[in-house]
Amino acid sequence: MPVMEYNQADMFQTACRYRQGRLKKFFRDNHSSRRVSVKFSTKAEKLQPDTAGALLYICEKACPCSENSDNETAALLCGSLEKGQTFAETKISEHGRLKAVAVVCLPDTGRETAAKAAAEAAAWAQKQESVNICLAPFNQEAAALVAEVFATAFGNAVYRFERYKKESQPARLAEAVFFSPEHGRAVKDALKTADALVYGMSLCKDLGNAAPNECTPEYLAETAKKQAEKLGATVKVFDKSYIKKHMGAFWSVAKGSKQKPYFIELSYFGAADKKAAPVVLVGKGITFDSGGISLKPGLNMDEMKYDMCGAAGVIGTFCAAVKLKLPVNLTALIPTCENMPSGHANKPGDIVKSMKGLTIEVLNTDAEGRLILCDALTYAEQLKPKAVIDVATLTGACIVALGHEVSGLMANNQELADSLLAASRESGDQAWQLPLFDSYKEQLKSNFADLPNIGSPGAGTITAGTFLSYFTENYPWAHLDIAGTAWKSGKEKGATGRPVPLLLHYLRQIK
Repeated sequence: MPVMEYNQADMFQTACRYRQGRLKKFFRDNHSSRRVSVKFSTKAEKLQPDTAGALLYICEKACPCSENSDNETAALLCGSLEKGQTFAETKISEHGRLKAVAVVCLPDTGRETAAKAAAEAAAWAQKQESVNICLAPFNQEAAALVAEVFATAFGNAVYRFERYKKESQPARLAEAVFFSPEHGRAVKDALKTADALVYGMSLCKDLGNAAPNECTPEYLAETAKKQAEKLGATVKVFDKSYIKKHMGAFWSVAKGSKQKPYFIELSYFGAADKKAAPVVLVGKGITFDSGGISLKPGLNMDEMKYDMCGAAGVIGTFCAAVKLKLPVNLTALIPTCENMPSGHANKPGDIVKSMKGLTIEVLNTDAEGRLILCDALTYAEQLKPKAVIDVATLTGACIVALGHEVSGLMANNQELADSLLAASRESGDQAWQLPLFDSYKEQLKSNFADLPNIGSPGAGTITAGTFLSYFTENYPWAHLDIAGTAWKSGKEKGATGRPVPLLLHYLRQIK
């Protein structure tokens, strides 16, 4: 199967610079994101009360704070907590200035408990310029977990996306130092993990939050290429000619837009055996989904810029994994285009031929994600993968079934599903497995083609996964539907950075 030659890669870069140079210059020079990042560090010593900066003491419920805290104020705060409370704060006068002091008293050191307390502490911490954190006597495992959870919460709390605003309100927090005299090495490693996770989630959010007139398929391809190469990974970018020739289902969606489509392949070889089978992540990259000829309602259609959050999550996870130098061979595949109505767009009733050779009857042009994913999943087979995980904002039915807290999971391999479910529990990035029974294939019958692109009414999330299963029969595969979890609406509108925590935790567990 042919790939992009180096001269094509040069042409791609030139095209990106030519077509988007003025737009990017306007956005990046005049409307920078002004996103603050936190510098994390650790010290293998006790936190002294007179240390400059705000002070945060974290201990367990069973810890006698009055004996273990070197700060009388922190000990009093901890003692004042009422049943069910985990966080308290105050200010003390020191050398004529007010210093912020806070305590977190954890009833247990489970991730869920720590994450809830960390969110409250992070809201306080982002108002400080620097925070010094004392990890009171935890065991090594608990100290590492608490440090990772709190550092991640701090990093996410200072995230801002304000590149299009004239005025901004950045968080103040620039530095967080964790003091752990007994477990310095474990805490240091935990902070590296948190830093990489925040990096990946912030990249995912930046891509998702970008306006669709900026974050086009070309922009997504250019950003993925730049980020991956900066970290030392390798990149191939396939252009319109390759997609049109080899990926008929993908092309049928892409041809309705003036924006050119791209198929992106990012590769990292971190395993001791560089030829070992890779884990492949596939991300849906519809940078704007109008629904095509099956046009969506106008209300909230602006949120369809988030239909590339599967791609953003995969790119963010890939970069975080490379940044951590995980001992795994990893490939990311991103098909990206727009789904627009035009004289060239798919029509209900059209029949297209996929890369696998199966024909597909397009009954609804708004079920376009599965059309671009099925060709990417077919391409993945040639990589002889250890496992393939696709990530997509695929169905509104997933929101009906699971709401906005939990991602839907389907798989043709239970061992892979169990590993992802374990990662979801351990990372706090929740997922729930839905069935993928053969009986659902009865809903995918067409009088005119091998498959329709939608099933009969009911079980919309499952029939979408069932459709994809036809293209994943020769390797272990799982599908994550993140339609409800990739972004928030309303006052807190914005990309969430999910499922980067789940996927990165899964990759970290691979031996």
